[in-house]
Amino acid sequence: MKLQKISALLLAGLCLAACGSEKSADETARTAFFDLSGMDSTTKPGDNFFLYANGKWMKKTVIPGDQTGWGSFYQLYDENQKKIKAIIDEAAKTDSKKGTPEQKVGDLYASGMDTLTIEKLGYEPIKPTLQKIAAIKDSKQLLDFLAANEDNYGGSLFGFSVGPDDKNSTKNRVQFSQVGLNLPEKDYYLKQDPESKKIRDEYQKYIAKVFTLTGTDSLSAKKQAAEILALETLIAKSHKSQTELRDPVKNYHKFAVSELNKVISIDWNKFLESMKIKTDTILMGQPEYYTALGKLLNSTPVDVFKNKEKFSTISNSAYNLSKPFRDARFDFYGKVLNGQQTPTPRWKRIVDDVDSGLGELLGQLFVKKYFTPEAKQRMLTLVENLQKVYRGRIEKLDWMSPETKQKALVKLDKFSKKIGYPDKWKNYDDVEISKDKFFENMRSIAHHDYKEMIAKLAKPVDKDEWTMTPPTVNAYANPSFNEVVFPAGILQFPFFDNNADDAINYGGIGMVIGHEMTHLFDDQGRQYDADGNLTDWWTKADADKFKVKAQMVIDQYNQFEPFKGLHVNGSLTLGENLADIGGINLAYEAFKLTKQGQSDEKIDGFTPDQRFFLGFAQVWRLKLRDEAQKQYLNIDPHSPAEYRVNGPLKNFEPFYKAFGITDKDKMFLPQKDRAIIW
Repeated sequence: MKLQKISALLLAGLCLAACGSEKSADETARTAFFDLSGMDSTTKPGDNFFLYANGKWMKKTVIPGDQTGWGSFYQLYDENQKKIKAIIDEAAKTDSKKGTPEQKVGDLYASGMDTLTIEKLGYEPIKPTLQKIAAIKDSKQLLDFLAANEDNYGGSLFGFSVGPDDKNSTKNRVQFSQVGLNLPEKDYYLKQDPESKKIRDEYQKYIAKVFTLTGTDSLSAKKQAAEILALETLIAKSHKSQTELRDPVKNYHKFAVSELNKVISIDWNKFLESMKIKTDTILMGQPEYYTALGKLLNSTPVDVFKNKEKFSTISNSAYNLSKPFRDARFDFYGKVLNGQQTPTPRWKRIVDDVDSGLGELLGQLFVKKYFTPEAKQRMLTLVENLQKVYRGRIEKLDWMSPETKQKALVKLDKFSKKIGYPDKWKNYDDVEISKDKFFENMRSIAHHDYKEMIAKLAKPVDKDEWTMTPPTVNAYANPSFNEVVFPAGILQFPFFDNNADDAINYGGIGMVIGHEMTHLFDDQGRQYDADGNLTDWWTKADADKFKVKAQMVIDQYNQFEPFKGLHVNGSLTLGENLADIGGINLAYEAFKLTKQGQSDEKIDGFTPDQRFFLGFAQVWRLKLRDEAQKQYLNIDPHSPAEYRVNGPLKNFEPFYKAFGITDKDKMFLPQKDRAIIW
């Protein structure tokens, strides 16, 4: 499934695993649900509410050396990794029968921590692949290798997946998307400012470094690095921008396999057969990339492509190889791009490998300990409560016609809710895991994932499938499935705590629920109907009104300037901004239906409404390194944390009333300038 279509609460790189709401025996039940000490009362709530709620915390917090940022999500992630490790340690101690979840989870972790064996091997595990690349003589053989490469079918040049056809959500299709870049996105190659040039210089050094680690002499390594950067720069010119990728209609192109040679002149039947694919139709998101790739394959010396593939093989495998390779990758992707000072401890990285590689095996062990049936039911009730609120808001819209409203309500009533963990678990019987073969274990997982994906072609779309693992602290909306999904990990403080007052829970998990529900009706999600098909179900007049209102949001967020001269991209972040604005509206209205929401009783000196908004603001308490934040401005469809708080609240009248905001305050917007959509 395409990242541009699956709308998550956090950027993929910040998807954090976390524990459920159940507390272990040695944990004391939480009694404080709001951090008064982190507030900055010298900041007026109407000037910068994010800093009013979090200012002192922002000033005193030091980001740990092995982190790219710190705050609520990072802290949950850090705490939870320890708990997941305890589950893994317990599994490893159990004398488990081969093939059980405990055996595979425990042995995968043990193999990743067997650094003695890993260091002895060096880069031995990838030598066979590098030898195959070295033997390539021309572009035809290059394509043969890419198609049949069992470690990465399609290699670094063909972005391949299998997923629902956007216009027929019951049918799985082969899909190709633009790839070919090892920097985050196209502008990293094309911008001419000093910072971009510095990153490209460091990137070349990294390429040369990994080549020298495999025996290439320094002079040749530098030459090859320069050639790879030049090739990727040409590839970048064919790429669509991150904003352009958000348009589902413009990124939908269906081809008969027999017509594909018009896009790129290769034997597609043979290519697909080598990839173990049987199909007569494919979807291609960005044909411009593949047209450019075909021309480059004819005009660029094959040795340059070979070196690019060699580099991608080494770099993508680096964290599974010996320390020199891991250090080289960290120095560029960790330090240069994200500002991280020290590498992530190995045990944490291997915990992540277990979660990503055997997620639904680990998930089975996880939910037994940390997610109760009662918690699942409580979450389902919350979702249904907000669904009722959303129905009422749609019915009362003054800008939407009855015709479009009727279809919107059908879609709202039909959306599915996935809570905690899948109803049926994935099968990993074909995955072989041994205690002393880490690289082979990861390869076995990759082969399993590929076979699982290819098998979808012969089956109807399985709408019970999950994209995230149960322990993940995140949530997502998938318009092709018309669903919202909340893994078990999201149901915990600061999002939710069974002992917290409603103001805290609705400001946290309530807003998250409303956020994901709104995604089904944001600028992307609104283009999918109740069955998950990309089709125009709006009247033209209603669609035009929506676009006018959405443009107000774009214009507002374009004005936010986290760094001098660097602004939020209102178009790139539109979907998430709409979801944030909708989320706070839905959560607040649902909160007002509770006993506390209808009272004036103060807690910690704040009214229920004030506490709702303060709880919401502290959920988004995040501090990122400048390098990481600048990267996210280019690639992240979410606004920086400060604007995820202040942006929605600037448009929300109940916030103005709760804190007495007037036209004298910096966050004040005249009524006519406030963006109110859902």
